[in-house]
Amino acid sequence: MKILKVQALRGPNIWSVQRKKLIQMRLDLEEMEQFPTNKIDGFQGRIMAMFPTMYEHRCSEGVDGGFFMRVEQGTWMGHVIEHIALEIQTLAGMETGFGRTRETKTPGIYNVVFSYTEENVGLFAAESAVNIAEALIAGTDYDLEGDIQKMREIRERVRLGPSTGSIVEEAVARDIPWIRLGTNSLVQLGYGVNQMRFQATITCKTSNIAVDIACNKEETKRMLDNASIPVASGGICMEEEDLKTVVDKIGYPIVIKPLDGNHGKGASINVLNWEDAVAGLAYAKTYSRRVIVEKFITGFDFRVLVIDNKLVAAAKRVPAHVVGNGTHALQELIDTVNLDPRRGYGHENVLTQIDVDRDTLDLLEKLNYTLETVPKNGEIVYLKSTANLSTGGTSVDVTDMMHPENIFLAERISRVIGLDICGVDIMAENLTQPLKENGGCILEVNAAPGFRMHLAPSEGLPRNVAAPVIDMLYPPGKPSRIPIIAVTGTNGKTTTTRLLAHIVKNNGYKVGFTTSDGIYIQNHMMEKGDTTGPLSAEYILKDPTVEFAILETARGGILRSGLGFSRCDIAVVTNIQEDHLGISDIHTLDDLARVKSTVAKSVKKDGWAILNAEDEQCVKIASELSCNVAYFSMDEENPLIKKLSKEGKIVAVYENGFITVKKGEWKIRVERATHVPLTLGGKAKFMIANALAATLAAYLWGFKTEDISLSLQTFIPSVAQTPGRMNIFDFKRFKVLIDFAHNPSGYLGVEDFLNSVDANKKIGIIAGVGDRRDEDIKECAKIAGRMFDHIIIRQEKHLRGRTEQEIIDLILEGIAESGRNVTHEIITKEVEAIKHAINSAEEGTFIVALSDVVTNAIEIVQEYLDKENEEGIV
Repeated sequence: MKILKVQALRGPNIWSVQRKKLIQMRLDLEEMEQFPTNKIDGFQGRIMAMFPTMYEHRCSEGVDGGFFMRVEQGTWMGHVIEHIALEIQTLAGMETGFGRTRETKTPGIYNVVFSYTEENVGLFAAESAVNIAEALIAGTDYDLEGDIQKMREIRERVRLGPSTGSIVEEAVARDIPWIRLGTNSLVQLGYGVNQMRFQATITCKTSNIAVDIACNKEETKRMLDNASIPVASGGICMEEEDLKTVVDKIGYPIVIKPLDGNHGKGASINVLNWEDAVAGLAYAKTYSRRVIVEKFITGFDFRVLVIDNKLVAAAKRVPAHVVGNGTHALQELIDTVNLDPRRGYGHENVLTQIDVDRDTLDLLEKLNYTLETVPKNGEIVYLKSTANLSTGGTSVDVTDMMHPENIFLAERISRVIGLDICGVDIMAENLTQPLKENGGCILEVNAAPGFRMHLAPSEGLPRNVAAPVIDMLYPPGKPSRIPIIAVTGTNGKTTTTRLLAHIVKNNGYKVGFTTSDGIYIQNHMMEKGDTTGPLSAEYILKDPTVEFAILETARGGILRSGLGFSRCDIAVVTNIQEDHLGISDIHTLDDLARVKSTVAKSVKKDGWAILNAEDEQCVKIASELSCNVAYFSMDEENPLIKKLSKEGKIVAVYENGFITVKKGEWKIRVERATHVPLTLGGKAKFMIANALAATLAAYLWGFKTEDISLSLQTFIPSVAQTPGRMNIFDFKRFKVLIDFAHNPSGYLGVEDFLNSVDANKKIGIIAGVGDRRDEDIKECAKIAGRMFDHIIIRQEKHLRGRTEQEIIDLILEGIAESGRNVTHEIITKEVEAIKHAINSAEEGTFIVALSDVVTNAIEIVQEYLDKENEEGIV
């Protein structure tokens, strides 16, 4: 078997709009296409032995053991690999369960699709599943545990931490979208101007000064002391001389820890003599040049969490430890504790496994113990000097036991330091009494405190401490999203997108939009190129100035990664015509419609899908949608339009020369088509259709018809506004039109326009695209043969696996099929072809350059026009 391609889908996609995180693997079964599972000796027994937990896979049978029933009956290896990929992720602590396996049009080649929780783990699982399947087929041993451990390690390296993850989960529960910014824990909640950011548990509202204060333990201690808040006595040390001064002042026992440390790293607790104090100083200095030395306070370690100046949780933290039984040695006890199913690798479970490190060995040495020592029955042996959960500690929720005085104290501390999310470390016998009564004190104040001990304590009630964070960032009434209109289809996407952006901008919004020629913020091009994929959409949604997004959304990005947004308010499908067929398993119009429908299916339930009533595929996909649907049509007498009008539905039509919105039998004439520059005096019918689609979308969003009308009148087709979309250059003796038409439907639109053009001679400059079907290349050439008197064939780009001559031959065949006696010549380079056409143009000639790289063509023609204007000649 051979993996041909593996890709990660990150948004709504052709397999599922709801399940956004999918791996799609293109797999060639090779000789295994002839061997379903029931023809492989012993296969069922081996897979059941390796994955007994797969009994829970119900598969299409719908019952426990359903998948094993399929294996017994005989199923193909792609299906098996799908289930293995799901199961090994579950075994590695990432439970997920959606999968699909479908054979492509090419026999033996399958698309194997399965869900993932962490993308890098999912990609690894794809390869691992194939390797495991091959081992099961051959009956050879396989290190399954090795792969599972590898997946755990990948997950810990790339996943969001438990604190960050909990905030994201709470946001998702409240329907707030999120974007991970980079590979660390920096996260954006919301879109555009309504976004908020946080990293770990530091938010965009967190004061930089407060973080600096909290990170400076000396300054924190001074400020708390000045505010009459009890703190441990001590001082700052850099050398042994400083250490002696502090020890002489406060006496033993002491605590030594790095001034700039975190997570308990470099700390020595309950130091009782000078020799250990010197060793503790050296140890702490490996983490920080300056070291804090404080009086060791007996009692328990408590962490109190304050969010938005309100106490939300408190936990007693207990360092990693074991309890002796008088029989087993310490190492055996540690191994037994680590078998607790609540303990896992890194942050995968409620508790973390206990590892033996220098801190552990130092603590044991102070007791004159080794890992072979057998502690007495009931004896508690502490294995870490700090109570951090990340080193194997446990936590007990004590939120409801806190004395009101201590709650007041904790909330006051958050204000004194100035932190919006504040972790207060307290050492005291308990929190049920005021600290001033039981002698407790504040050890330190933490910016970015961990949430894990509160989210999933070892004992006591779990606390949803992420909820108050979201309450703070998005109080009731504050929106997290911005309006999104997504535009897809075969032809007209870019023009419709630009027109909509113009309408929205004229209504006072700061607009971000993506097109096939670039990303724009308020009409400023930010990135050049084909930007119709998910990364470009995300670019707009990440921009903090954007109030409204208009996103051109093409098939390539959908197939490659899915949509770049979780849902949209309005989707426009301009049309679904034959283009890009035969690529990426999209062979028919039905296949193409399935891709385009992903955009319409992503519309929110009370949003709108705007569809072309004259397009059979558009009408078909309407039945699959759960949102509102509205249609536009160039024909008021279209049967579907007439039916909807009788039902009182909203439609947009071209009638009596007007772009009109109909509500039932009522007509709202928005603007006369001849007054809309985009339509070239009403001659470019396909531009009228684009204007109808944009008008209907704008109307349904809620813009006033008079504002839409003004925008239609002021949207001037030009190189700046609509590059490559019916750009006409007026020379003194002839005209040149540049258009991006590259498929039969686009050519038909140009042909319809040329029928209204009076010219002595019509010259066309055309090319083919190598990855299109033979019939598509020939059909374009056939239409060109009908609409031009002379054709210049140029073909130096976009060969895509074909030779230049192969494409030219197909074009010549198509021209011949037009049935007209059309002259032609071959000038392979586009620049030379355009120059030749202009230099040889006669009076009254109309030149049409159908260019796939519009910027090059525009620059050449503009250069000639500028020269004419300057010199008065060509």
